Amino acid sequence: MPAAVVPTVRIQAQDFDIAAEIARLTEGRADIGAVVTFSGLCRDEQGRLSALELEHYPGMAEAEIARIATEAVLRWPLQGLTAIHRHGKIAPGAYPARPGEDLKIVLVVAVSAHRQAAFEAANFLMDFLKSRAPFWKKEHHIDGSEGGWVEAKETDDKAASRWTSPSE
Repeated sequence: MPAAVVPTVRIQAQDFDIAAEIARLTEGRADIGAVVTFSGLCRDEQGRLSALELEHYPGMAEAEIARIATEAVLRWPLQGLTAIHRHGKIAPGAYPARPGEDLKIVLVVAVSAHRQAAFEAANFLMDFLKSRAPFWKKEHHIDGSEGGWVEAKETDDKAASRWTSPSE
């Protein structure tokens, strides 16, 4: 019986290297047939945003993401799963970022023998990160003003609800 997969969960201020995270999960592994990644970026919001500020509740955020990631490895046959979420001020920009730009906010990497499991696990994890992970977002505008805290979207809650059974 294969060893249980322990998801990697990190919350950090610094940028991350997508290729390095994929390599960490796949290096020397001949049993992996699929790698699915999702990287969320800070978008420009029609030219008015200078930065998006992300705050989290340390300890609680890691625990909640770990709980969700552990549920994913129990639901799907994965060989690895990584979830990285950044905090602090992140500026928008074009991808790929120029030197000094760090517009990536979140990364999910799911690896499996087969694509369907990797796709579904990554989608599941992102749906719950968007709707239930304890993060707060505040917009900072180019004109120097601060926007309010960004409200959760009903569409994110609806997306996450498709993963729950009627008895939950």
